[in-house]
Amino acid sequence: MVQAYILIQTEVGRAADVAREIAEIDGVTRAEDVTGPYDVVVRAQAEDVDALGRLVVARIQRLAGISRTLTCPIVNI
Repeated sequence: MVQAYILIQTEVGRAADVAREIAEIDGVTRAEDVTGPYDVVVRAQAEDVDALGRLVVARIQRLAGISRTLTCPIVNI
């Protein structure tokens, strides 16, 4: 199992809507709108890195209102 934080920049005024939509996606464990350089922070999980990439590209980046994402896989030591 791979887990990651996905940092998202949205169009102005869309953060809350984007966070609500992302929270409904399978594999997303948490989605919150925040302040700072990113507008939404998501915690997600997938079976492997390839599945995580598909989740981000095919499900999250296609939502209306998203301008940029940054995926940060969690490293467990």
